[in-house]
Amino acid sequence: MQVFIGLGSNLDDPAAQVQSALQALNDLPDSQLIQSSSLYKSPPMGPQDQPDYINAVAEIETALSAHELLGQLQALEQAHGRIRRRHWGERTLDLDILLYGQLQITDATLTIPHPGIALRPFVLYPLAEVAPNLSVPGLGNVAELCLHCPTDGLEKMEETQ
Repeated sequence: MQVFIGLGSNLDDPAAQVQSALQALNDLPDSQLIQSSSLYKSPPMGPQDQPDYINAVAEIETALSAHELLGQLQALEQAHGRIRRRHWGERTLDLDILLYGQLQITDATLTIPHPGIALRPFVLYPLAEVAPNLSVPGLGNVAELCLHCPTDGLEKMEETQ
């Protein structure tokens, strides 16, 4: 299944946290990293008394079910030292399933497409970088969604080698 995952961090060397998580996505069972976006810097969405975030989007191919993948991603967050202190608060790593094929899932533990996908520039613009023609079920084309989503301080980071 083609899956898109949003990655974010604003603690403990955020760029390194995101890069490490991208590598770890390729090591998930029955999964392979296909591509990832550039890194983007964005102001915090929640409380403003926290550092800016580093974000990216990854495309993976996986044989895991959506719920199995969610469990793997939560374990990866824990391995990166994630502690949930407050809603929309600072974190070492946040991994969200944005899209799982063209499936729409709503249950007690998972909502796909991710409910904020069309409203969050730190998700939408990196997603547009890797899959501009992708259709988001119930919402439309990614590139077109970008036209209605202000960047709100989002900055594409320079590549460093």
